[in-house]
This record gives sequence, structure tokens and C-alpha cells, in this order.
Amino acid sequence: MLARLPGALVRAVLVVMLIVMPYALLPSSDNDNAQIIVLVAIFGALFTIVEYSSSSPSLVEFRDAPPFNRIRFSALFATVLCLAVIFRGSDTPSSISAYFQQSGSVIGQAIDFPYSPVRLMVLMMPDGTSPAVIERLRDAAGLSYLVSVFSVIWFIIRLRLDRWPRRTEAFNVWINLPTFDPTAGGDVVKRLQRDSRINIILGFLLPFLVPAIVKLVAALGTPINLDNPQTLIWTVSAWAFLPASILMRGVALSRVAQMIQMQRRKASDR
Repeated sequence: MLARLPGALVRAVLVVMLIVMPYALLPSSDNDNAQIIVLVAIFGALFTIVEYSSSSPSLVEFRDAPPFNRIRFSALFATVLCLAVIFRGSDTPSSISAYFQQSGSVIGQAIDFPYSPVRLMVLMMPDGTSPAVIERLRDAAGLSYLVSVFSVIWFIIRLRLDRWPRRTEAFNVWINLPTFDPTAGGDVVKRLQRDSRINIILGFLLPFLVPAIVKLVAALGTPINLDNPQTLIWTVSAWAFLPASILMRGVALSRVAQMIQMQRRKASDR
């Protein structure tokens, strides 16, 4: 536990930075939001320390199979940082915020074509929404979606180049897949392959399904309000990050299934 503690503390600090970053970069006078953010940051830090300092995991998958979680966290951190810098430029313009804002605008307009996820995000907004909010949403969605796509591509490249998860010791299924029960019944390889396909399909469809679900909920009388930049940042970041994370999980599960198949073949050839 003591050997893992320094790494757990570093990860906890990064989690706190991620949670606090939009509130720290964007002006706000709401003390209630500050208290909620502090509580969430404390909870996130404690969870990270407990999870990564213990020898037995509880929820975090592929904990000892880098860089899976590092790529996912880096993608989310980069998305939140870029969006926070863009929206900060509305109140305190700078050359950096202008660059990010221009980049987001170009990317958003390029990806905003019929039936694209960005176009569906724009169409989910209720009638009468301010054009400024629509433009901010388009820019944020385009930039976030591009970061998520690059994160998936980068993980696949690392998987191929490094033959992930290449390690000196054997791959521990219990530590890296704590929520997966190998004794639940059925062949482990088939279950992993099935879960992999489900995750890949779900990760691909979620960017298209989420706007439709939000539109349906809004039609039932609870429209989403994205006038607050911090709400918009977390909404768009979650919309882009969750599908990419699920896609990467599907690819990783497929790789684990291949590893088990290879071990079985080696054992049968002896």
C-alpha cells in the first residue's frame, strides 16, 4: 500500500484539478456551486486514493494495464481545459483563448453536417435558444468530439505498437476487470467477446442517441439549460467522453479475449 500511495496521491491531485478547473477559470459568484464543487473534488480525491493505493480494486478497470486509463483521463482533461479556455475568452479575452475559440469554431463548422453528432447536438436545443448559445454549443461539441475520436485512435495505435497490455508479469483479470465475474457461467472468451461487441456498438451509437434522448426529455417538460458555461462544459464533455471511453473498453475487452485464446492454444499445443 505504501508503495502505491505516491502514485495515488498524484492521481488524486489531477482529479481535483479536473473537477475544479472550470470553476477556477470561469468567473462565478455562486457560493453554493463552489461548495458543491469542493465536495465533489474531495470525494473524487478520496476515491482515487483508496482505489489506487489498495492492492484489491473495486470499480476502476484496467488499473494495472497502462495507458488505458491515462488516455481516457487525458482526453477528458484536455476537453474540459479547452472548453474552459474558450469560454473564459468571452469575459477575459487573450491570444490563447482566441486561438482555441477560432479552432473550435472551424472544427465545429466542419463537423456540423447533416445527421452528424454535432448537428444533432445543435438540433436538440429548444426553439428560441439564443444564437450565441447555439454557436457556443456547436464549437464545444465539435472540439470535444474531435478530441474523443483522436483518443480512441491513439489507444488503438498504442495497442498495436506496444501489443497492449505488454507486461513483465501475467495479466491479472481480477485486478484489471474487478466488475467481471469469470465464474458467472459460460465460456469466458465468448462473454468477453460479447461484451466487447456491445460496448463498441454502444460507444458508436451514443453520440447520436444522447441528443435524441435529451430532445425527448425536453418535450416532456424538462428542457436542458445550457446558458451556464460550466453546465455546458460538463454536458458536452460527458457527451463526447463517455462514448469514447466505452469504445476503448470494447477494444480492450476484445484484446483480453484474444490473449486468453492465445494462452489456451499454447496450453493445448504442449
